[in-house]
Amino acid sequence: MSFHHPAILWLLALPLLWGYWQWARRGHSVVLPYDHGTTREGRGLRFLTRLAGTLPAVLLAIAVLMLAGPRRPSPPKDERVLNNIILCLDVSGSMGISFGPGENRFEGAVAAAKQFCSFRKGDAFGLTIFGSEYIHWVPPTRELSAVVNAMKYVRPDNMPPWMGGTLIANALRGCREQLLRAEEGDRAVILISDGGSGDFGNGGDRAVAEELAAAGIRVFCILIGNDDMGGFGSGGLETISSGTGGRTFTAGDPAALDGVFREIDRMQKAHFKQSSAEWVDHYAPFALAGVATVLLQSLTLLGLRFTPW
Repeated sequence: MSFHHPAILWLLALPLLWGYWQWARRGHSVVLPYDHGTTREGRGLRFLTRLAGTLPAVLLAIAVLMLAGPRRPSPPKDERVLNNIILCLDVSGSMGISFGPGENRFEGAVAAAKQFCSFRKGDAFGLTIFGSEYIHWVPPTRELSAVVNAMKYVRPDNMPPWMGGTLIANALRGCREQLLRAEEGDRAVILISDGGSGDFGNGGDRAVAEELAAAGIRVFCILIGNDDMGGFGSGGLETISSGTGGRTFTAGDPAALDGVFREIDRMQKAHFKQSSAEWVDHYAPFALAGVATVLLQSLTLLGLRFTPW
């Protein structure tokens, strides 16, 4: 325990002197009939009377302690380590193909991504869309509503013609630059696409995997759709995800996609660190002691005090 204003504690000398005076003073002795009886000059009663006379000094000491501002360290809390996660969504024309009842591949991916954001509160999410080029739609932020609401205005059929291709390595390099700006926390990219990439040739997939791994960025790749994608892009994505400590998933329907995001949630675990203790006010025990002293002093005034003669 410590105090906000320790200099005030020197005032404790006053109640100490007051208490000492209550026990040391002799006053004017008044002889009463019982002094000549069996109580031997009323020593027990004198002790209780002096003890009651010390209570005001105790109350003054409590008041000085409260004026000094008592405080104590609070229990250390577990602070969540920030995860910086970029949702990298493919907005090429093929993402408009039907994926489930009443929705296309892009809409299914967006719905699952929104749900993923909802149970990852405390992390920073960003949104990057890509085709032949990439656009950082929302930088990483803890305001998840910004990411969720931004998804409403991104649709493959609204994209310009120059976004019609698929260059995944290019988009991942853009995400790398964005995540390197994060000053703290882990970094990860969740890439959602339905096809191969035009820039994986000549070792392009290995090169971008090495760049991402050097930056400490994990990549989780999701191949979405029910096409036969065994050799269409999956090899390059496997190289990138395995090279960065992530994983590649295949989702052929909305239910499978939801399960993929839950698996990613288990793999990209939230970490906690113990924060340093903070000092908090600690008035409660002193206030209770003061109230108890006042009540006890009030009871002693009913008769347990020296007569004023």
